[in-house]
Amino acid sequence: GGTVIGSARCKPFRTREGRLQAAFHLVQRGITNLCVIGGDGSLTGANLFREEWSGLLEELAQKGKIDAEAVKKYAYLNIVGMVGSIDNDFCGTDMTIGTDSALHRIIEVVDAIMTTAQSHQRTFVLEVMGRHCGYLALVSALACGADWVFIPEYPPEEGWEDSMCVKLSE
Repeated sequence: GGTVIGSARCKPFRTREGRLQAAFHLVQRGITNLCVIGGDGSLTGANLFREEWSGLLEELAQKGKIDAEAVKKYAYLNIVGMVGSIDNDFCGTDMTIGTDSALHRIIEVVDAIMTTAQSHQRTFVLEVMGRHCGYLALVSALACGADWVFIPEYPPEEGWEDSMCVKLSE
């Protein structure tokens, strides 16, 4: 993932000055094509970069960092966006990049703690990844036979605590 290759969450890119520096580096290296794999933040940033591209080139030319020929040569920046999100919350695809591996990790963890929970006759609470999307929680709960699951899309009803206590007592 992006965190492993060091490409995730670049704070300077959130500012116009940071994007100006990025545009300069791309022109310096002759890069005209980008493949952005990420979630909402990465793809929103890529879209903003695309929208600002011609203005960034003009600003670089005004500051004397690139010449008019470079502005023409690099007038177009091609960006391909691929949704890389464990949340699996993008319309039009069966599964986003990262969802399957995240689900695999959750099931591995449940398998590892299941025997401990059974041998100690204890209930375990497991919080899974997924910021505002309950896909991983729901699918892993189904796959692992969870007794109870909370997902953001379907908040618990009033008095859920009593229902849960009854289930745990059983």
